[in-house]
Amino acid sequence: MADPEATRVWRTLDEVPSDLGRTVVTIGNFDGVHLGHQHVIRRARELADRLGVARVVAVTFDPHPIAVLRPEHAPPTLTTVDRRLPLLLGAGIDDVLVVPFSRAIADWTPEHFVEEILVRTLRAAGVCVGANFRFGNRAAGDVATLQELGAVHDFTVDPVALDGGPQVWSSTYVRNCLAAGDVEGAAEALGRSVTVDGAVVRGDQRGRELGYPTANVPARDGVAVPADGVYAGWLTRHDTAERFPAAISVGTNPTFEGERNRRVEAYVLDRTDLDLYGVEVEVTFVARIRGMRRFDGIEQLVEAMADDVSRTRGLLGLPAR
Repeated sequence: MADPEATRVWRTLDEVPSDLGRTVVTIGNFDGVHLGHQHVIRRARELADRLGVARVVAVTFDPHPIAVLRPEHAPPTLTTVDRRLPLLLGAGIDDVLVVPFSRAIADWTPEHFVEEILVRTLRAAGVCVGANFRFGNRAAGDVATLQELGAVHDFTVDPVALDGGPQVWSSTYVRNCLAAGDVEGAAEALGRSVTVDGAVVRGDQRGRELGYPTANVPARDGVAVPADGVYAGWLTRHDTAERFPAAISVGTNPTFEGERNRRVEAYVLDRTDLDLYGVEVEVTFVARIRGMRRFDGIEQLVEAMADDVSRTRGLLGLPAR
């Protein structure tokens, strides 16, 4: 593997240095960087070793091609591109080329895509992609096309069958798990826990009035979060790396009228003294406790919250109180 200190991220083709040596390239949206993506990356590293190539480059797209070509059908993303980059590098990628996807690029023929990105820009000696990989205008190119072009332009193509199962190893599967509140299933497919990151904002402070102050993290537009409900998990401060057990609510809190914005609210167990406004945090989901419900009164809501906290302790392996 190349020196991680020399990792490079290029956000346009023109940023790639002209003296770049031969590379092995893997191409995809890499939304979520789930186990299937990680499997392809490992194969790309193995191909680089066989070819004697130092660096493995991931080519990804921003925005997602569907968001440009059929925005009405664009699914919520699992990871923003900024979150995707460290996940790719952590999975074994040396450099990342983020292609700013547009309708003009969508119109490229498979031949033009290969010549512009793989040959001229990245000097590919090898290309590693999923066996169902499609590219070029109207997805006209497939693995066979890529292999034919590889023979012309002197690069090897290694198509990877996702032996773990295309359903589990897919971004769609992870999104479906999240939509059902199955954070454990999503975590199994991702190879890591489901998390939400963001700066804590000031809410309506109803939780504080009820004895359960929460850290509120707005749900980002277009980014998938678990289904509305209550979860056991953790809250971690980015500035100090402190991790706290938390009962987490996702939704709009239907007990109170007028709330429309979906958000993630984390109550740190047994702590009413934390001042987290403006602090960047990571909320980690461990297990679902229940769906979101509307309660007839404050007393019923407080009883349910107390039960949520008790169940959170059990799910996190903490002693009862």
